[in-house]
Amino acid sequence: MGDLDEAAAIFMGVRPRLFGIAYRMLGSASEAEDLVQDVWLRWQATDRSVVKNPGAFLATTTTRLAINELQSARARRETYIGPWLPEPVDTSADPFLGAERGEALELAVLMLMEKLTPQERAAYVLREAFDYPYPQIAAILQSTEPAVRQLVSRARKHVASERKIPVPESAQRRLLATFLDAARTGDLEALEKLFAADVASVSDGNGARQVSRKAVVGAARVAKYIAAFSADYWEGMDLRWVTTNGQTSAIMRRGDTVLGIVTVVASSEGIDQVLWMMNPQKIAAMADVTN
Repeated sequence: MGDLDEAAAIFMGVRPRLFGIAYRMLGSASEAEDLVQDVWLRWQATDRSVVKNPGAFLATTTTRLAINELQSARARRETYIGPWLPEPVDTSADPFLGAERGEALELAVLMLMEKLTPQERAAYVLREAFDYPYPQIAAILQSTEPAVRQLVSRARKHVASERKIPVPESAQRRLLATFLDAARTGDLEALEKLFAADVASVSDGNGARQVSRKAVVGAARVAKYIAAFSADYWEGMDLRWVTTNGQTSAIMRRGDTVLGIVTVVASSEGIDQVLWMMNPQKIAAMADVTN
């Protein structure tokens, strides 16, 4: 095996993990793909004979690039039109997306992690999803172990304080199916019964036509909002179940056109969030994925 073949074999062996780190850091599958490609180019140009632990080296490179990229991504998002939602990623083949466990992968958690500093987010992702020991996280972040423990603790507190305990996956799927039935028939009463009192309907369209540019909040308001576009909107629409970020979503198609992806975030109180991904660039990669 040639030197480059060996480098490629090592890289491909850890690629799912690298993508998993980058995606959790950036909340964007397309940006994560670009970043992992950049890591590959750097790995090719590295003097690999001096790298004792290639997996650790590549994870470190990915995390540090992701910290830098997150800072510029956040600056770009300031010009985004309307709410910004994480880009959904297909987890049907890899439920934990390259990680030890599926932490920091649900859309609700990715949204909460947007409020963390890049360093807090990196420490949280490496610890919660990938179970890295604190000394290794400290080395990756060029920090100290006590400082890293503090970062993880702060991140955990923030996520826990704002997150309701989610329902099991089977219940989430049932709620999504029931919600879509009620939405298609415009059944105001059925919709309202499904919602938590402070439910929010959030649409990400980046200025696309007929996509709400503000979140709609409150059970009665969200029910009225969704019932209002029932008949015309759902006419001729085909719904296909997909698994995104460890939970069930529905791809909405009319003919060959993918209109968007919808999912719900739910707790014991009912549906807390209805998330509509309507930005064509963010749903392109999911368009061919069906269960």
